[in-house]
Amino acid sequence: MQLPENAFRELREGEQYEPLMRADRSYPEVNAWSVAWGIVMAVVFSAAAAYLGLKVGQVFEAAIPIAIIAVGVSTVAKRKGALGENVIIQSIGACSGSVVAGAIFTLPALYILQSKYPDMSADFFSIFLSSLLGGVLGILFMIPFRKYFVKDMHGKYPFPEATATTQVLVSGQKGGSQAKPLLIAGIVGGLYDFIVATFGWWNENFTSRVVGWGETLADKAKLVFKVNTGAAVLGLGYIVGLKYAAIITIGSLSVWWIIVPGMALLFPDTVLNQWDPNITTPVGEMSPEQIFRAYAKSIGIGGIAMAGIIGIWKSRSIIAQAVTKLKPSGNTGNVGQSGASASTLRTDRDLSMKIIAVGALVTILVTFLFFWFGVMQGNLLFAVVGILVVAIIAFLFTTVAANAIAIVGTNPVSGMTLMTLILASVIMVAVGLNGTGGMVAALIMGGVVCTALSVAGSFITDLKIGYWLGTTPTKQETWKFLGVLVSAATVGGVMILLNETYDFASGELAAPQANAMAAVIEPLMSGVGAPWLLYAIGAVLALLLTWRGIPALAFALGMFIPLELNVPLLIGGAVNWYVTSRSKESAVNSARGERGTLLASGFIAGGALMGVVSALLRFVGFNPINPDWLANPFSEVCSLVAYALLITYMVKASMKAKGE
Repeated sequence: MQLPENAFRELREGEQYEPLMRADRSYPEVNAWSVAWGIVMAVVFSAAAAYLGLKVGQVFEAAIPIAIIAVGVSTVAKRKGALGENVIIQSIGACSGSVVAGAIFTLPALYILQSKYPDMSADFFSIFLSSLLGGVLGILFMIPFRKYFVKDMHGKYPFPEATATTQVLVSGQKGGSQAKPLLIAGIVGGLYDFIVATFGWWNENFTSRVVGWGETLADKAKLVFKVNTGAAVLGLGYIVGLKYAAIITIGSLSVWWIIVPGMALLFPDTVLNQWDPNITTPVGEMSPEQIFRAYAKSIGIGGIAMAGIIGIWKSRSIIAQAVTKLKPSGNTGNVGQSGASASTLRTDRDLSMKIIAVGALVTILVTFLFFWFGVMQGNLLFAVVGILVVAIIAFLFTTVAANAIAIVGTNPVSGMTLMTLILASVIMVAVGLNGTGGMVAALIMGGVVCTALSVAGSFITDLKIGYWLGTTPTKQETWKFLGVLVSAATVGGVMILLNETYDFASGELAAPQANAMAAVIEPLMSGVGAPWLLYAIGAVLALLLTWRGIPALAFALGMFIPLELNVPLLIGGAVNWYVTSRSKESAVNSARGERGTLLASGFIAGGALMGVVSALLRFVGFNPINPDWLANPFSEVCSLVAYALLITYMVKASMKAKGE
């Protein structure tokens, strides 16, 4: 069993994609086995993701490791035809990463600010409800766009994470030579990343600071080069492909090699900041990393926001169709469908638009009541304005989150949420809500939006997996709500536990995104401005890129995501180009490309799974890494050697494939 030849490319005129599970047959999907395992995965991975995210600021995507476990347990239990069941397990369990990201990027800021403003409050009920309501909105807002992203745009987007997860699930149904490349690559990539994350045998990143002149360039000219040498990020770059990887990396280099040094050159003795009281160092005395975090990253946020607005404008007809279809009197179906009746193919059936419309209205009403009585101190005006801001931003930016996931597998949710917080703060201050009450309100609103966008982006991955494999969309959509409920309850409890254990305000848990949210929102609610000029520069840049036909969102993502995570995408994309262009026979190039996709998926899967194991080991106190060794430049040289060997393995293993 393997995916059809046209699974990852654009379809020719009149060509149809036929999934593995035929549309005219029924398969085991939702049952006690799949639901029970999905709930277990949601609880376990919510706890692990919350700890790791608050510790280092990175939330691992749970879809891949959950898919691996689902395949493993179904194989051990000798379940026949388990492909549909495994998709449901993955779909329910994967809510963990998305709900956790939505919660920990914003809500710990309540505890951080509480140390300075004791009258602020943060309890389980607020965390749970904001996560749950945001997650439900994310699901409901994404369903009308399912057909557009997963079917109409088939082959136009790489969907890197969905590709890797799908390959893992398919491998569970394969035997022998079909599953072997993915299994071996998973072992190689998993061990490689596990050694780095757990034992620190070599450095995770290679930087230009490894030599004396590189250190001088970084200190004097603010020029630095970085590359993450991990297997998972290399695999991600291969699947993203050279085109998008190049645009993303150029966006990143424009920030790190032009904007950052340029700011230091033009304003060496100036403190440009007027919005964050914690920034008091002149630009010339900052490191390149500090300049990026304090200033240049905000340009990326502005670019992402404008790229999102441009994307919304370009998708206005699709959004209009979605709104029209959401009328309770409308037909059931999806955007671009005339309706979904009993005669509709099983693989095209979505939840009724009547259910989606009523569900969205009820969720918005409950959120409004939560704001009115639980957040806005009983003020009706504040609650009305708050729910309008949340509903509009969450709905419009749903397509932005889906686009980002479809292109690079990374959702810039923290950037979009930061923009939401700024807009929400400005609007709430304008209507009279400020001070500590305004901080709580804006953060809860940001938590709802952040979770909605995070879940929407994750959900489009699930739906694409289901499209490739042939599962029933209605079942994925229905049981996704259960995953959100379980994950929201888990993350609420875990967050309170971690705060009591470590105290977010102490800094023992980094919570970088939440600290950033707290730093931005405090001055706004105290009458200080935001970096509007930097946002405007990013916005203008996005407009110019769009005018020249360059994908602005991919470019802006590169400006927002750190350099060391963008360069590997270009390297992986270059490997993809190399192995698919060496032969004069197109069949050979195609076979090599498919084998490379399997290897890349293995790298991503192995790295993600072992990342969970490493996080759990850290959680129980096992941390044998020697910081002195990692501070030694030789550890970076070792990382470059290991990285070169990993790339060599990937190229040679891919080139072994022969065309039919």
